[in-house]
Amino acid sequence: MKSIAANLLKPDMIFSKPVYIDESNILVPAGVPIRQKDLENLQAWGIEHVQTDGVPSLYEPKASSQAKAKSAQPSKTAEPAPKEAPAPKPPAHSPLSLPEVQGNKAAYRIYMSFIERMNMILLKISSKDNITSHPINILTSELLQAVRDQRERFIGFILGGEVKGYEMAKSSVNTAILSALMAQELRLPPHKATNVIIGALLHDAGMLRLPREIIEKKGELSEAERQRMKSHPAVAYNIVTKELHYYDDVGEIVLQHHERWDGEGYPQHIAGERIDLGARIVTISDAFEAMISHKPYRNPIVGNQAMKNLLADNSRRFDPELLKSFILTMGIYPIGSVILLNNGAIARVSEARPNAPLRPKVHVLIDEYKKVYKNDEGVFIDLLTAKNLYITKAITEKELAGMHA
Repeated sequence: MKSIAANLLKPDMIFSKPVYIDESNILVPAGVPIRQKDLENLQAWGIEHVQTDGVPSLYEPKASSQAKAKSAQPSKTAEPAPKEAPAPKPPAHSPLSLPEVQGNKAAYRIYMSFIERMNMILLKISSKDNITSHPINILTSELLQAVRDQRERFIGFILGGEVKGYEMAKSSVNTAILSALMAQELRLPPHKATNVIIGALLHDAGMLRLPREIIEKKGELSEAERQRMKSHPAVAYNIVTKELHYYDDVGEIVLQHHERWDGEGYPQHIAGERIDLGARIVTISDAFEAMISHKPYRNPIVGNQAMKNLLADNSRRFDPELLKSFILTMGIYPIGSVILLNNGAIARVSEARPNAPLRPKVHVLIDEYKKVYKNDEGVFIDLLTAKNLYITKAITEKELAGMHA
């Protein structure tokens, strides 16, 4: 990145890429005007140079109605959006997309708004700009209510949401949804469920303060880099308790979400029930979400395989009793999973059966005669009563694309 003398920065200057104070802290995101307060902070901190890959220009606010009346020429400068990246958008839909996604229905718009709002929260945490707990508390309350009101839909969005962009915000929201489902299954009191969701939303906040070179490194990390990476729960704890002013009830969740049931985790190497209950919930939710998400180094795992991986844990990483609750909540074939039936039809799991996990309710997308159903069309089959049908396997995105080509 280029180094720029701080005394060359001016109020209302904007850059096409983020401006960094140092390797791990952002001064302003891309497209956001530099404020006089930012310049005063640099001077107070003794910062003489900043770094950026961006190109500077001046931000011109939208003209007032009075100014527009005096001017014959319309303004050519639009007010930049306070975001570092474009809003998340789903790709072009296939006939196999969820009906809610294809139709951009209300529940899906709510889900996308959760991700967009979480991204803004993470940007503020990253830049240390006017951080308050208020938007997090509102998001938490709305997310918990959404999961209570439309449980199946929001589970489905985790596997079939098709949102591209804002990967960290999406991971945080998905982990929070899964954690909310577990809190409901365990019948936690409302205040404890709220703390778990806040902890899930913020569990990786410490990653925002680590050097970009470590976060974005494609090769293997050195031992020093691994140790630095392992510091992110402690960094998150400081953000949650000292900057956002949450109590330790939330702080311990983010601090301990990488602890293991067998004591081989970090940073405190505690084991079993010494690990905070909320942290144990977030650990399972985070692990499942990570397995089903796209990563730079691998394709996502189908929901069924992710469940098998969790079941194979043998009390190493996860609380075995909580893991049972998670399986009961999600099913062996989680809602949203695309599966192949023994008659050749392709279907999506629409309802899990806790007492019969191998025989969920499914929605046929492509029948045995290769007819493709769109939107809300198609047949719903309860495999609990349709004894002649059964699931042969879950289908990956790549397999699904090949079948549908």
